Amino acid sequence: MATLTFLGATGTVTGSKYLLEAGGERLMVDCGLFQGDKDLRLRNWNPLPIPPSSIQWLVLTHAHLDHIGYIPRLIKDGFRGQILASAATVELARLILPDSGHLQEEDAEYANFKGFSKHKPALPLYTYEEAVKSLESFRAIDDTETLELSPHYTLRFYRAGHILGARMIEVTARDNGSAHRVLFSGDLGRFPQLILYEPVVPDGADYLLVESTYGNRLHPQGDFRAHLVSIIESTAGRGGTVVIPSFAVGRTQELLYLLRELIEDGKLHSLPVHVDSPMGIDATDIYLRHKEEHDLETQAVESRGLKPFSPPDVHFDRTRDQSIALNTAHYPMIIISASGMATGGRVLHHLERCLPDHRNTVLFVGFQGAGTRGRSIQSGAESIKMHGREVRIRARIETLENLSAHADYGEILGWLGRFHKAPRRTFLVHGEPPAAEALGQRISAQLRWDVALPTYLQKVSL
Repeated sequence: MATLTFLGATGTVTGSKYLLEAGGERLMVDCGLFQGDKDLRLRNWNPLPIPPSSIQWLVLTHAHLDHIGYIPRLIKDGFRGQILASAATVELARLILPDSGHLQEEDAEYANFKGFSKHKPALPLYTYEEAVKSLESFRAIDDTETLELSPHYTLRFYRAGHILGARMIEVTARDNGSAHRVLFSGDLGRFPQLILYEPVVPDGADYLLVESTYGNRLHPQGDFRAHLVSIIESTAGRGGTVVIPSFAVGRTQELLYLLRELIEDGKLHSLPVHVDSPMGIDATDIYLRHKEEHDLETQAVESRGLKPFSPPDVHFDRTRDQSIALNTAHYPMIIISASGMATGGRVLHHLERCLPDHRNTVLFVGFQGAGTRGRSIQSGAESIKMHGREVRIRARIETLENLSAHADYGEILGWLGRFHKAPRRTFLVHGEPPAAEALGQRISAQLRWDVALPTYLQKVSL
């Protein structure tokens, strides 16, 4: 009998990992890091309930760390199978995983320097070298075709509209003469999209795993472009800086696209835009290369000879010296820097400098997970600890939820409502409990579907 085990993304938006077993073969979908609260982060150190060496394939929905960030550790612990993903996802993984390994080493080094780890010495979950080595297992697949892995597994892929290369994955699992279609939504994008094609509506599945990040919220319906202009213009009028903690992949490119569009249309005065994220810069280059992922509107911009991600006064600050130089600049500007939840990276230095000044604005443009520094700032904290000291918060704190790359509950329900028939069971994953519970109640009430909220390490028979 085929089974499905939930190894992550249950009761949380991080750590996506799902294990299918059929015909004596094991296939994993996604392999992400747990992030946020300490209890969640500690799960990254727990051994999987099955030996990684017993897994034949790993298939990826997209390249965010909460979906791929555990891969080097999986390989370190014995996985020797193939890692399958869209071409754009493979390219982005080559960018993201080595950076993650570098950060793991930095965190361990800092813990040893400060002496706050109970481990002597503190070790990284995996190293930069191990992350680079893991990339040898990746294989870019033709996601326009059905892929037969074995007599027990067949894969189909659908555009998910979340970030470049993001795909839903339909796995047909065969065992003892029976076949079951299991659809993994991955992270479901918005309707409509800024740069990419909208999520596809598959023709149905026997079992569905759907994300619930915004399962209890609707994104604002107002004119978010006007709101963005208002935030930037009012901050510039005070002589301040707009600091935007931004995910390097996806959100940074959308911001650049929007700023170019607004300035081009005469709705926003041009001012310096600094992309202070080497990964964000490299990801923008990857976005430019994969024009097959661009929707018709983005293609129309490119057909006019315009660069979709280049506002007039944009600066791509790749080096450390360029980043440090921003600390002495006292003119109005926009700084787009990683990480998106302010958990690390260059953005912390900009926040440390800008948060105490009332003229500045910190603008959040994505989901802030529980336990993250971004959530604390967004929730009205009077101060926040960074680099070993408390930083007072006097800057204006703004949130622009319209730029979220996750569908809200209305968009999810609209997507589900276009399925030709109800799945036998729908599992709600990748959401904090209030969001998943609220979405489950709405799906049950409006669609009359059988809905379940799986628990960590739960195993179900198909």
